[in-house]
Amino acid sequence: MRRYLPPAEPLTIIHVDDGLVVVDKPSGLLSVPGRGEDKQDCVISRLQRDFPEAMIAHRLDMSTSGLLVVARGEAMQKAMYKLFRDRAVDKRYLATVAGLVEADAGEIDLPLICDWPNRPRQMVSHELGKPSLTRFRVIERCPAEQLTRVELEPVTGRSHQLRVHLAALGHPILGDELYAGAAAERAPRLLLHAAEIAFVHPQSGKPVKFVSPAPFFPFADAAITL
Repeated sequence: MRRYLPPAEPLTIIHVDDGLVVVDKPSGLLSVPGRGEDKQDCVISRLQRDFPEAMIAHRLDMSTSGLLVVARGEAMQKAMYKLFRDRAVDKRYLATVAGLVEADAGEIDLPLICDWPNRPRQMVSHELGKPSLTRFRVIERCPAEQLTRVELEPVTGRSHQLRVHLAALGHPILGDELYAGAAAERAPRLLLHAAEIAFVHPQSGKPVKFVSPAPFFPFADAAITL
């Protein structure tokens, strides 16, 4: 297993209010502590230096970059958990995938379950998997490079959902060491970024939306459509 070497640069804080902190997580940094003393450096441990009450509201895979919402205190954590559980949070991701995706838009509806002998890998299982739905939209096809840039909407929030679904579609995300096979070597990191998140703020009752351009995606701002 590759040694955990989190990026040294400080967290980029997108937004702070009395209830929430929104950060732009870099690729390679855990959302929460992992097992072992060498995996304690993460988003939460860094934030708690300035916000001791910070508690995770949802997670991003270590290799995924982008927007992560952190609750300030237990009450806000419970409120955000409820929003995610009720699917009242709109999320958009940007990714670069191998090959040329034929359909301009579509859905990937494949049930997922943990591949226990090979965890943390997940897998498609029509017999035992939990319902999992991803919507996708093509932003740009690049025939010369044999890649496609896509916008992704995870309707459900299963572990590794976007990564497994795109691989099952035959278009794995570049740089994905778990699911992309040879396409993992085509990028120095996983080319998946949490670019937009929107919900009704539990404290104010007003809609909020946060946007983060993908560092590897030239049309990030134009691609996002809520």
